[in-house]
Formats: sequence, structure tokens, C-alpha cells
Amino acid sequence: MRILLVEDDLVLSDVMARSLREAGHRVDAAMSLQEADHYWRVQPFDAVLLDLNLPQAQVPSSPMGNGLDLLRSARARGDRTPVLVLTARNRTQERIAGLDAGADDYLGKPFELAEVEARLRALNRRKMDTEDVMEIGRLTLDRRLRRFAIDGAMLDLPAREFEVLWELVSPPGRVVSKRALSDKLSDFEEALADNALEAFISRLRRKLGGSGVGIRTLRGLGYVVEAVAQEEA
Repeated sequence: MRILLVEDDLVLSDVMARSLREAGHRVDAAMSLQEADHYWRVQPFDAVLLDLNLPQAQVPSSPMGNGLDLLRSARARGDRTPVLVLTARNRTQERIAGLDAGADDYLGKPFELAEVEARLRALNRRKMDTEDVMEIGRLTLDRRLRRFAIDGAMLDLPAREFEVLWELVSPPGRVVSKRALSDKLSDFEEALADNALEAFISRLRRKLGGSGVGIRTLRGLGYVVEAVAQEEA
């Protein structure tokens, strides 16, 4: 997933971003409302982690006064990106306000990083109408456990390759453009080059051998994961 993290606590932001990146996600961290608003407008995200209790905007002309304003602005322009609000555990009214403004879920501070990822997966399932476990041919992918197996035999799949494959099968049969796939695996600091993406696809094709599943290139359109005959696999 490509995630926008809006959190002005530098230590917490760094810890969360590092944890999510180690899990294979791409994270753009915004420390201010203005920065977050810019990122959110120019780049599609799979999910947004939003601290509502950001300080008031320092730019007099900015319409952004707090995190609620940022959320309301996104919803007003029709952006339906899943939003997980981060809020102080005992601030019931803040949680209610966030949900009323269009948040999809909330998580009280302090929290476990594992719960952040679990809630992000749940939001992504709802958005994509998928499950955490996918079975295609003899291939099984478990996103929660980050496992990849053919006929039950576990295979090694690095986090980035897992995310590429998961994007291609969510849901199966969907054509994913090279641009969309590259954007999901990039952030504003590091863009995924075409040759790097092609290297991921090439390695995945080799690892999928014998699974009854293949990655087909549709020239000018992108990639699609589909069942293939045994001799093709």
C-alpha cells in the first residue's frame, strides 16, 4: 500500500514510517497540514493515517486550521481514500468528530504498531472487496502473515515483491498499469524506476513457475495475473 502519514510528532512519525516501510509499504510522511494537503491532492493513496490534533496552521491564508479541516476538505472534493484517525484514547468527542467528518476508523494513542497495520489491512479489504488470504490456482497468499505458498509449500518472498504480487491480485483478473503499480511502490523521496519494476516482475514470474498462475504483460495496458495451463506455468 502507499500510505500518507500525517503526524507532527517527529519521533512517532519516524517510528511508524520505518515500521510500515519494513512491512513493504511506501510511506509519505507529512509534518504539517499544508504539506499533507498538497500530498493528498497530487497523489492517490491507499490509506491515510491522520493525527487530528495537529497545531493550528501557521499560514494566515490557509483554510486548514486542524486535522478535521484537512479531512473535511478531502471528503468535500469527493476523495474516498480510507482514513484511520489517530487520537488521544480518552478524547471521545474528538473520535466522534473525526468519524462525523468522514474518517473510516480511529485508533487511540498509545497504540501498538501491529494494530496500525491490522486496521490498515481491514480498511484496504473494505475498499478493494478482498480478503487477507487469496487463492489462485495452486498459489496462496496470506497478507496478514505475509506468506506465499504453492501447494502449501512455503516460499521466500521479500516484502517489496510480496507487495507487487498482492497489488496484482487485488482482485485477480484486474489489469494494473505500470504507472499505477509504480506509484503504489514509490514515495515522494524515491520513485520506483521502470527497470526496477520489471526486475520485480521478472523475479515473480520465475517464483510462480509451477503454480498454475502467471503474470501476463498487456502491451500498452499493464499487467494481469491469471491462471495458466501447466505447460505455460
